[in-house]
Amino acid sequence: MKKLIIATVSTLVLLFAGVQCTFFENRIQQVFQEPYIFDLQSIKSRGTLRAAVDNNSTAYYIYRGRRMGYEYELLRDLGKSLGVQLELVVLDDIDEAFEYLESGKVDLIAMNLENTKRRNTRASFTNYLGTMSSVVVGRKPNERTVTWQEIGADTIYIRKGTVYPDQLEIIKDSLNLSFTILETVDHEENLIDQIADKKIKWTVADRNIAKANQTYYPGLDASLKVSENGTVAWAVRKNSPHLLEEINSWLGEKKNRFIPDLYAKYFLSPRNNFYRTNSPYSSLAGNRISIFDELIQESSRELGWDWRLLAALVYKESGFDTTALSYAGAEGLLQLMPVTLARFGVTDPSDPFQSLQGGVKYLQYLDKFWRARVPDTNERIRFILASYNIGQGHVEDAWRLTLKYGKNTQSWEDVAYFLKLKSDPEFYRDPMVKSGFAKGHIAVNYVRDILNLFESYKDLVNP
Repeated sequence: MKKLIIATVSTLVLLFAGVQCTFFENRIQQVFQEPYIFDLQSIKSRGTLRAAVDNNSTAYYIYRGRRMGYEYELLRDLGKSLGVQLELVVLDDIDEAFEYLESGKVDLIAMNLENTKRRNTRASFTNYLGTMSSVVVGRKPNERTVTWQEIGADTIYIRKGTVYPDQLEIIKDSLNLSFTILETVDHEENLIDQIADKKIKWTVADRNIAKANQTYYPGLDASLKVSENGTVAWAVRKNSPHLLEEINSWLGEKKNRFIPDLYAKYFLSPRNNFYRTNSPYSSLAGNRISIFDELIQESSRELGWDWRLLAALVYKESGFDTTALSYAGAEGLLQLMPVTLARFGVTDPSDPFQSLQGGVKYLQYLDKFWRARVPDTNERIRFILASYNIGQGHVEDAWRLTLKYGKNTQSWEDVAYFLKLKSDPEFYRDPMVKSGFAKGHIAVNYVRDILNLFESYKDLVNP
């Protein structure tokens, strides 16, 4: 019996020691983990800038199929300036955004951030984009303005990761108040919605956001100040000095005209913003992309596609305009050329049902054409989209060149490389090429744009 007890105790000690060693090893690994290094040149080589953004009525959202938002339009212009594409990562949690930045999942946090001491230990901040004043938001008490005494011992709900709790603690201590601060993952606008629905009583928000929401909810009060005119900026990794320098240079060029114009569009025209963000065709208020969603969903089932991918193609082709007519004579929602309209039985290209049916039949034909050569569905979709844009003959030429030079003919990245070279005489005069010269880079960009829009639809619109 004694031996059994000794053996049991020894086993427990060893197990505990093992767990402790593993725990401390993990902690040491976390503390001394090599920092992620990926500065401007690496971003340009990759071809994409990854940015963390909010999904709200001023930062980034979908309206009638189009991506919109103050931060989105700023980032889009920055991407053009850097010569890279934009890859957006929607995050609600500000602390998580910093974790994404440090681990390399994003290169930039494009949120209105105040540069605090704690944040400054984790990231480098750009020159300021503007100022932010924060206010308490609550329901208006019978023609009176809200006072701190009015709040009393109530709970103020605050978005997690913001500077608002620190600001409120200072006021609470200085005025000897007794309210409770409760942090939540909900965004400021979500909390304002909850106030309007009488689910909570108080929150704190940027004054611009609060004023915009007062247009939608006239019973709100946003007169009680928490802080005044704090500067806000974006954040990059501390070891990305060249990216930081380039962003600051871009900000300097845009501060006099472009940024003020965008600010007026999203913050000084709240009534217009209301219609955009409260429409059933806004990702913030509804779950519709266009008035043709049901037709697109039905058509996508015939293709076996996610309906949001087909919607992205329709938006790219026509912007959901049934009367759209290109300079080359393409017509309808899916911009079919006259020969394709006739081939697939479309008699009225302005009829959305006929246009979608004709387009789907053409896409099915292209799918069948590429299926044996590109078995992987996700890769094949890229070949189909490029063929839809520039013609299957040109994409097939690029496929032959890929084969000739010993690259992977089932990889869109490899085939796209040669498709872009079809404007070079050395390549379009190659005996392997049957369809001659083509501006292949346009088709490559076309595929990229549709898939980027599809990713945005996936992030912001339910299946």
